[in-house]
Amino acid sequence: MRDFNADQRVIRTKQSIKDALMELIEEKGFESITVKDITNRAKINRGTFYIHYQDKFDLMTKCQEEFMLEMSTIAKLNFPSVVEELGHNPTGTRPLAMITLIIEFINKNRKFMKAMLGPKGDLSFATNLKNFMWNTLFHKEHLIKKENLLVPEEYLVSYIASAHIGVIQQWLVKEGKETPEEIARILSTITVNGPFFAAGLKK
Repeated sequence: MRDFNADQRVIRTKQSIKDALMELIEEKGFESITVKDITNRAKINRGTFYIHYQDKFDLMTKCQEEFMLEMSTIAKLNFPSVVEELGHNPTGTRPLAMITLIIEFINKNRKFMKAMLGPKGDLSFATNLKNFMWNTLFHKEHLIKKENLLVPEEYLVSYIASAHIGVIQQWLVKEGKETPEEIARILSTITVNGPFFAAGLKK
């Protein structure tokens, strides 16, 4: 029989380690961080750290994998509704439910996202986010049909992904007061109609 209290202690310990990592990334950058820095900030001993992670690189990898897995699950569960929503909301002025859920998830993980996408974060994380969108749009759910494309798929995905990441970075770094639903509406409007429409230059 599993020890519930022990399980909860492990969850709390791992969360403390992750929180310490994110705080330290924002303060001094990932490359400058040592395991000792992390254990001191998390108020644990080195032995406890090594029970869960091999080193700081293993910790970083696992943090990103857990984040991507949860975000992928949200996308997979909600993709079937996207095409139907677009049919009933062709202007995109109402936020797509899937985008709202993903932004809410990002907001819940704001400390992680801000550290990862910040100037001292992991440069590979933005690339991983782009790969996530590539796989979601083309290789898994096939929301977009290749035969309908007017531009090469790799440029389309790069444009969409970079635009979304840029908006999210702006929101996080500037401590924007918009709600996740408001950010989702902004992204939906720009994505569905394009930046010229959002700027009021195109009807």
